[in-house]
Amino acid sequence: MSYTIVKRLCDIILSAMVLLVLTPFLFILCTWHWFYGNVFFTQERIGRHGKFFKIIKFKTMSDGHVTKIGRYLRRYKIDELPQFINIMKGEMSVVGPRPDLPGYYDRLSGKYRDILCLRPGLTSLAALKYSREEYLLENQLNPLEFNDKIIFPDKVRLNYEYLNKQSFFYDLKILLATLHRLMKP
Repeated sequence: MSYTIVKRLCDIILSAMVLLVLTPFLFILCTWHWFYGNVFFTQERIGRHGKFFKIIKFKTMSDGHVTKIGRYLRRYKIDELPQFINIMKGEMSVVGPRPDLPGYYDRLSGKYRDILCLRPGLTSLAALKYSREEYLLENQLNPLEFNDKIIFPDKVRLNYEYLNKQSFFYDLKILLATLHRLMKP
């Protein structure tokens, strides 16, 4: 059986377990969030083979500013839990390159374009390295330029490395490192 099939089965099983276990918590969060307007935020992202899909997150902003609860949801990546729905639908995987906005991964060329054969992931090597990316960008004079010249090329390099090393145990290592990072205060 190919690793792609094993990985997809693991994605489905893990997503189903997470969604089942978290259903009460997600219901409470949705109910509480409902009082503040839309519960979910969707955004077009680049998926496998360069196809567009709508990523699902809990809404963390209001009137252009991150809310108090939004800061907490972002800090512990709780805002990303609805992406397990994207994983169940086959648009994402648990481990793989984070899906980016149009204008980045869809413009890759040469060998780096091969990254697009992967399903985007909930976590990755690049996501671990840049887990505090928004804070890193806040401290730059020109955040967009810093992203385009420093962060994005490094993410591409890390995602290409993942493409060439992917395996069940490598995915498990990345997943465990992600859980460890989330548990840090």
